[in-house]
Amino acid sequence: MTADSMAADPLLVHLASTPSTMDVLHTLAEAGAAAGTAVVADEQTAGRGSRGRAWSSPPGGLWLSVLTRPKAAALELLSLRAGLAVAEALEAAGLPRRLALKWPNDLMLDDRKVGGILCEARWIGPSPAWVVIGLGLNVANAIPPEVGPMAARLADAAPAVRPASLVGPVVQALQAVDTGTGPLRPEELLSFDQRDWLRGRRIEAPRAGIGAGIDVDGALRVRSPDGTWAAVRSGTIVLANSSTTAELGACS
Repeated sequence: MTADSMAADPLLVHLASTPSTMDVLHTLAEAGAAAGTAVVADEQTAGRGSRGRAWSSPPGGLWLSVLTRPKAAALELLSLRAGLAVAEALEAAGLPRRLALKWPNDLMLDDRKVGGILCEARWIGPSPAWVVIGLGLNVANAIPPEVGPMAARLADAAPAVRPASLVGPVVQALQAVDTGTGPLRPEELLSFDQRDWLRGRRIEAPRAGIGAGIDVDGALRVRSPDGTWAAVRSGTIVLANSSTTAELGACS
């Protein structure tokens, strides 16, 4: 393990291989690591994502985690804000095509999943001691055949891109994410709306209807066939007339 100082404090820890950058960062957080500390790995051997799904993390991808120490946890908003921050950072770094966001935690490129965000909290009583934001991003890595039709890589849009050039911009973007519990601001709602992959798509579950944006509290808005609206706050999104779920897996 090597540690490169991004400033006097926090640290950027780089690993050649690890089971999970999230697990490493949880250990560092328990030992007192400062907010903003980040762990990046060339490969992960046991990457994971939401609901325990496995995430293939071979060399060539960007597998990293960033530590936050919020005063209160609003994980739904933190995940959405992290996704916005990563998308904006990648485009500022030269990605030639706009990334879409699939509620609540997926990054999409050309209608295929290119990455995911996972937030994990550790608690002291009713308050979070820390939250780790994990990012798994396909860059130039091999894609497992079983998810090939549903997955994308940044190199599909920008053949010369490599993970090393993205570490700095992405880590800095995640360090700057608002970890407060306040509602999404109008500019955040507008930015998400411009990238909303589910808007206008027909959803089968967890609530049947049409994707219609998000609320200020991060809930997905679904317009039902009878014209009423419902707020979805959890569950795996299943698109209508599809044999696959819109949520394909994991993070870091």
